[in-house]
Amino acid sequence: MAKRVLVVMGSDSDFPVMEACFRMLQDMGLSYEAIVCSAHRTPDAAADLAKTAQEKGFGVVIAAAGLAAHLPGVIAAYTILPVIGVPIRGGALNGQDALYSIVQMPAGIPVATVAIDGAANAAILAAQILAGADDSLAERLKNYKDNLAAAVAARNERLQNKLSELR
Repeated sequence: MAKRVLVVMGSDSDFPVMEACFRMLQDMGLSYEAIVCSAHRTPDAAADLAKTAQEKGFGVVIAAAGLAAHLPGVIAAYTILPVIGVPIRGGALNGQDALYSIVQMPAGIPVATVAIDGAANAAILAAQILAGADDSLAERLKNYKDNLAAAVAARNERLQNKLSELR
């Protein structure tokens, strides 16, 4: 059975950013479950969620949070699954506080971290982690990357055509 992705958001207000993650997970054909859970307001629930994620068939966790952004680290403290943190833009520091909170984890509690509001990249990274044990997912990722390269080649061709018109 293919591993699923657990997506945990500190608040439902993170949905507009995380929608790109959900769409990318669907595009990759990955099954996921999404939950709102707070590291500060529901710490016991966050710990339980992390402790039971592997036995529930999850292979990787994506955790999104803004401001103090402790959720990804709390999840990582209670599981051996890979955790990917998505810092959410907001507050006085425009997401930099969330980025630093997620990326500056102590030794032994790693959290892979994507860019501020980098939800789509979190999904791609989750797919890459799971693709090591799933050949069909690996093929979907290869096709995705091939399509990215083709899009760049098409953009370059358009640029070259525009430049030739100037000459």
